[in-house]
Amino acid sequence: MAKQTDIQLRSALFYQVFPRQHSATQNFAGVIDDLDRIKALGVDILYFLPIHPIGKKARKGAEGSPYSIVDYYAIHESYGTLEDFKNLVKVAHEKGMKVMIDIVFNHTSRDSVLVKEKPEWFYKNEKGEFANRIGDWSDITDLDFSFRPVWDYLIDVLKYWAEIVDGFRCDVAPLLPIDFWIDARAEVAKINPYMIWLTESVHYSFIKYLRDLGYDCSSDSQMYEAFDICYDYDIYDHMNDYLKDGKKLSKWLEEIYRQEVVYPKNYVKLRSFENHDQPRLRSKVRDHDHFIQMMTLMFFIKGSAFIYAGQEHEIKHYPNLFENDIIKWQKDKSVEPLIQQLAALKKNPIFVLGNYDMHHSVDVAVLSYTLKNQFMLGIFNLENAKDVIVPLVDGKYTNILNNEVISITHGKIELGHYPVIIDTTKEHKK
Repeated sequence: MAKQTDIQLRSALFYQVFPRQHSATQNFAGVIDDLDRIKALGVDILYFLPIHPIGKKARKGAEGSPYSIVDYYAIHESYGTLEDFKNLVKVAHEKGMKVMIDIVFNHTSRDSVLVKEKPEWFYKNEKGEFANRIGDWSDITDLDFSFRPVWDYLIDVLKYWAEIVDGFRCDVAPLLPIDFWIDARAEVAKINPYMIWLTESVHYSFIKYLRDLGYDCSSDSQMYEAFDICYDYDIYDHMNDYLKDGKKLSKWLEEIYRQEVVYPKNYVKLRSFENHDQPRLRSKVRDHDHFIQMMTLMFFIKGSAFIYAGQEHEIKHYPNLFENDIIKWQKDKSVEPLIQQLAALKKNPIFVLGNYDMHHSVDVAVLSYTLKNQFMLGIFNLENAKDVIVPLVDGKYTNILNNEVISITHGKIELGHYPVIIDTTKEHKK
């Protein structure tokens, strides 16, 4: 893994914003108007979907995908100007938040500046036509990284934006050569050595699919050579399997724990239970109580927490990426106070430096962190169990989430519908 990775990122809360959907004005100004509320959630890093002009050729939907980019140096005409974006970054910085933008280098729109100016830089099919390796992505065409000038041009793009923002979320980065990302990070570090690098690493099945087609696609372990943070897609399918069948909870939790040994010691995972590519978490859980258990677990698991705008209001609707589909905020269903509490808790050094363990994974997730004389235990009743054995001596403890007194008798705790987090000392641990 990149040696300079700051493991304090394990305590960070990311917040994903799509300006077209975020407010009635559908622009940067609308996001600025919401920054106080976002900051109050405990957000550390604002992550924006691509902010560039969208292609019109073979466009999907009326508005088009933000991942079909015309010009990497330009700002989407309806969002505002470059100065407007710089002002947004300035205001976010004043409120103590960093700003990250989406970087989409696997492909451009079919009518991009580069297609017109550098057609030789693009992948072609057997007929010599502009094409892409993924059949469904019909609105884009892939860049060909066998040409070194492609690398140089895109690294210059990164250096340009590194003067303005604090981090990059790199779209389908495993489809690009890992050596490109290593070179890019080294060059960007000359501009800003503190940039945050997040890769949208991909599902195992997708890696296998592309490799079977004869293409290169890097695993998470490879991506850590250049990136600070990887997506959780290596185990995402296991979470979905659990949400469809409660008996598969153990498999998902065990896969989370397995990450402790298959990745570098300083690995950071992005715990994103929903995003612009995935259905809303609230649409996949049983009810409100299940949602709260899952949300709290998301923060407790080792790694960076992630909120997709609207998640904090228990929104079920999956926004359409290709149309105008403004978020219908539901303040009456807000779980913002819980997120504020969890984001503050996540700043405890134990989540960065503590030894991370799993004690139970059937019906109930029981996880812990140990750091010197501190011991923190999380108990998440995901499948309505009545009780569970925990690694604490008998006695009375306090659930720091709601100050409820918790009794442990014969090594067991009776369970309700609310998550339990106990912060005690190592001396109490069995």
